[in-house]
This record gives sequence, structure tokens and C-alpha cells, in this order.
Amino acid sequence: MIPTQQDVSREIAAHRAEHLRTGDARHHPARGYPPYRSSALRHPHRPLVAVRDPDAVELSGPVFGVTDVTALDADLTLHHAGEPLGERITVSGRVLDRAGRPVRGQLVEIWQANASGRYAHRLDQHPAPLDPHFTGAGRCLTDDQGGYRFTTIRPGAYPWRNHTNAWRPAHIHFSLFGNAFTQRLVTQMYFPGDPLLPHDPILQSVTDDTARARLVAAYDHDLSTPERSLGYRWDIVLDGPAATWTEEGR
Repeated sequence: MIPTQQDVSREIAAHRAEHLRTGDARHHPARGYPPYRSSALRHPHRPLVAVRDPDAVELSGPVFGVTDVTALDADLTLHHAGEPLGERITVSGRVLDRAGRPVRGQLVEIWQANASGRYAHRLDQHPAPLDPHFTGAGRCLTDDQGGYRFTTIRPGAYPWRNHTNAWRPAHIHFSLFGNAFTQRLVTQMYFPGDPLLPHDPILQSVTDDTARARLVAAYDHDLSTPERSLGYRWDIVLDGPAATWTEEGR
């Protein structure tokens, strides 16, 4: 029997209550989180294989240079001949280490659904329109203050098959590469006031309230551009007690 949203919400509440009772509320949740059905199939069950020579992994991996990342890459609304549909937004913040120091020269990539909640990907076949002027991917390098800045379109919610009538809240995926591609971290940024946030088992798998709140951006009127875009600020902390949750855990 396929669970309903009510079933999943009860599971979310029960797991959160158990974590709070045992004092085990987690910044980084267990990789197998039952309300998020496919998580049981998406993490290893056997010990990881040790890499004898970590540097050798980099020899066969992709590489990038500063000249490969241009200013145009960070404005997702300018990648095509026409204007994309939807609410234009600016998303900006800083990438920081555990001591609050800026992480400079960090490659930050984002990808997202369009304003209708559909990805420009062949595997996304749900009945929402594609936008020929928006493909939903961008990148930039952090500046000397650890700052990044993207101009994009606010993504729409979309259905997924975790349970009956399941909808993912609007979100933007972020990827940070560290000093090597083997250090890559992936996370998601959400929007304030979204009514779907309490119903989402991916977000709710972060059972620590403060850690979960750090995944939600703040509206920043000073970032808004007159007659062009609304501004959201979202900082990413890579480690320590104020770390931003990442999908691989720690």
C-alpha cells in the first residue's frame, strides 16, 4: 500500500520525537531515513573501500581553471536568446569555514527546476511545461570574501513519488568542490514561508531545528534589484557546530 502524506507526516513526527527523547537530534541525518523512501536504497551497506593513493583519483577526474568560469555563468537568465518565464531572483551569500573565515576561490555550482517545477532533463517527464529560455544550471567562483552571487528564476514545486500526493518544496541545489573534486559537497537551499516545508521528508530528515532552519534562505531587501529581481541571502558553512547540512553527511 502506498503511504499518504498523512502517513509520512506521522512518521516524520515520530522520528523527530525519538531523536529529541534520546538527545540524538542530528545536524546530519542518518543516511537511511524511512520517511524518505528511496534513501534506504541510496547509501552503502558495506564498509567503504580504502583508496591507497588519494592523489591518483585526481589524475582521471575532471579539471577546471579560472578562465573556464565566466561572469555569464552566474546569471541563469542570460543563457538563451529570450527571457525565461517566472520570478527573477538574486541569491547571494558567503562560503565560510568553521571559524567564520571566507573560503576563497571556491567553485560553486547550482541546478534547479524552472518556474513550473520541471527540470530540463530527459528523466523529468511530469506534465509541466519546459521553458526554452531556461535550463537551470549555473556556476561561479567565490571572491576574496568568500562571496557568491547568482541571478536566476525562483523554481516551482514539483511532484515526486515518495508517497501519494508528494510535492517537493521550491529549492535550489548547491554543489561545492573544495580543493579537489573528491571533496565535493552537495546541499539544497529552500525559501522562507513555503507551506510545503513541514511536509518534505528530505528537509525534515534534519531533526535538529536550528540546523534545519539554516537550509532556508532569508529575504534580503538590500539584495533586491529595482524593477528586476528579489534578493535572498544564504550563507554556507562547511564545518563545525554551525555547518550547513550536506547530502552525504559527515
